[in-house]
This record gives sequence, structure tokens and C-alpha cells, in this order.
Amino acid sequence: MTRPSPATEDRAPVVVSTAGSFARSVLDERHPALIERVRRATPYPPEQQRALDTLLEEITKGEIERLDDDAPGAERWRHEPFYGQRWPDVPFLWAESFFYRKLLAALRYFTPGPWQGVDPFAPFKNAELASTKVDDELSALDRLPGLPVEEQDRTLLHSSLWGNRADLGFQLSTGTEGLGERVPGLVTDDSAALWEILADERSGTVCLVADNAGPELLPDLVLADHLLTTGRATSVVLHLKPYPYYVSDATTADVLACLDRLSTASGYARDIGERLRHAITSGRLIPRTHPFSCAPLPYAHMPADLRDDFASATLTVMKGDLNYRRLVGDRHWPATTPFSDVTAYFPGPVAALRTLKSDVVTGLTPDTVARLDAGAESWRTSGTHALIQVRA
Repeated sequence: MTRPSPATEDRAPVVVSTAGSFARSVLDERHPALIERVRRATPYPPEQQRALDTLLEEITKGEIERLDDDAPGAERWRHEPFYGQRWPDVPFLWAESFFYRKLLAALRYFTPGPWQGVDPFAPFKNAELASTKVDDELSALDRLPGLPVEEQDRTLLHSSLWGNRADLGFQLSTGTEGLGERVPGLVTDDSAALWEILADERSGTVCLVADNAGPELLPDLVLADHLLTTGRATSVVLHLKPYPYYVSDATTADVLACLDRLSTASGYARDIGERLRHAITSGRLIPRTHPFSCAPLPYAHMPADLRDDFASATLTVMKGDLNYRRLVGDRHWPATTPFSDVTAYFPGPVAALRTLKSDVVTGLTPDTVARLDAGAESWRTSGTHALIQVRA
């Protein structure tokens, strides 16, 4: 197992306990609300309803309890060091991950029987993907072929970056109008370095580590198609979660749902969908899952086979906030800490495309930090700011 650098270990991890912190709001507000949302979305029988009640009581008033010894996969969590502690007192990354694992256990997702493999978050993901707003965004793709390649590059990269703000996805234009409202929110932009790595003469495999499903996965798939059709990548390995995780995280089933959405659309979106289907059948778009994708650990601890996968890539693109926290370490970094320092362990070139939705951030200039801190909004967690960072 790869160990983080001593500098990484020196920084205290983000914990839940700080009153008024983003991490505390997730434990106190988001997780209880999610339990109720899952309960309303699917008619789970009494056994699961009671298990949800027990989980809600545990996270709000109790101590962290182990998974039942006979629960499928419980052995992977048997030797964790945080059992018996209060939920607010443990590292945020671990607490979030174990909450979702316990939620799936409560719903008998892993247990043989009628509820095995039923995604509790599917109703949310499916509703978002079926929305009429997605129709409008897909129809906007008809303008894509008329843009110069460099404008296509810029537009699709930004669409992937801001994909979790559905009102901004796929806003394509023949100028900068479609991106104008987004660019000011970038706190750092290494996109030129990203495209330099992906120059035609260096094309090879790109690893794209997906984040969320639904309308947020669509621009990632469109970007993958763009990399393949422009020769920036000879193949794209799409890293997905092996099972539902963190509400919206993308699984193979979610990719297939997005391909159906593209292929049943009209115009250029349908062409993209058909190309992506062919890319899968021809081995150029490769869905891949790994158990580590659902581990409560930073990528500095990645196992050897996953490390080899990333090492073989021309570039690994990490999408989203959780992947960023795992990439740099969910720790109290000064925002000016160089991104290249905290990712020095990574086995190859790596890029982060991330909308800021948690406290951790690195690689900013002192002037940028001062300007953002002087503003009124919580720029680290509001989702109004984003970054493109590259370590070649």
C-alpha cells in the first residue's frame, strides 16, 4: 500500500466536530435529511424502516457501531479504529464513507434477497436525467460541430467542470457568451497545461475518474467522446463506483442510462451517444470499477493495481469534490499549499476538475485567497467557485 508523504501526515485531518463547520452541517443536517429522503422515495418494508430508524438514532445521538459480523463485506471494515467514538469526533472523510456503507447495509443492498442491488438513490438520479432541462442542454450540442476545435475544447472542459450546476451545463455558443458567467468563478485555471499534456503526438490512454451520475455525468461522457474523436486519447478508461455511494456517484448502470438518454435524443447528441456505444464495444471507452473507489482513504493509500492503472495513463482526470479531497488529502491545508506538493505521490500526470463544495483547497495564490476571503459568501463550500489544476 502506498504511503502518503510525511508532509501529508503532518497536517491534521478535517474532523466533524467543529461547530458551524461544513463537515458538522453534513452530519447534523444532510445525513438525517438523506435518510428521510430515501425513506420517502422507495417503499421499503418494515425491516428496512426499522434499520433506518436505528441508523438515524446512531448518527444523531449515539456512538459509531460496527457492521453486523454477518453483513456482506463486513470483514473489510472490521479493524477500523473509530468504533465506540462519537460520530462528530472522527475524520470527516471516514465518517461520510462509513455512513453510506451503513445506509446500504440498513437497506439490505448487499444481502441476498429481493432488495439486493436496488439502488436507493436511483429515483433521484433518474428524475434528474429525465428532466426537460436536460432536453434543452442536449439540443444545444447541435451547435458544437460549428465551433473551432479550440473553442470546443474550452467549452466541453468547462461543461464537465461545472456539470453539477445543471443550469450551466452544455451552454454552448459561437463566442464566449455561454461561458462568460462561469469563468469568473474559477479560482485557478491550468487548462492550458491539461491540453498540452493531451497534445496529439502524446495521445494514449486517459483515465477519467467520474463523480456524479445523471445530468452531471452527461458532460463527462461528451468530453470523453471529444477526446476520442479529436485523437487526444486513443482510449478512455472511465473509473466508476462498484456500487451506489455518496447519493449521486456514478455506477456502470448510470453510464448506460446516460447513453440511452443520448441515443434517444435528436441531433448531434444522438451521434455522440452512438459513438460512445461503439467506443465501448470496440474497447476504446472502458468502464472500470475498483473497491478502493468506495474506501474511506486518500489516493495516497491506493493499492498497487490501481496505482499501475493510473501510471499507465497519459493523464488521469479526477472529477468532483470527493475525488479532490481524496487526491490532496482531506486535511487542513493552507490554501496556498502547492497542488504539486500534495500530489507528488501520484504515479503520473493528474488533473483535478472540481466545483468547490467542501473546505479543502490547495494551489491558490495569496492574492486570490485574500480576495476570496474578503467576499461575503462561503466560497469554499457554496459551489459557486471551481478550479482546474494540473500536475504534469
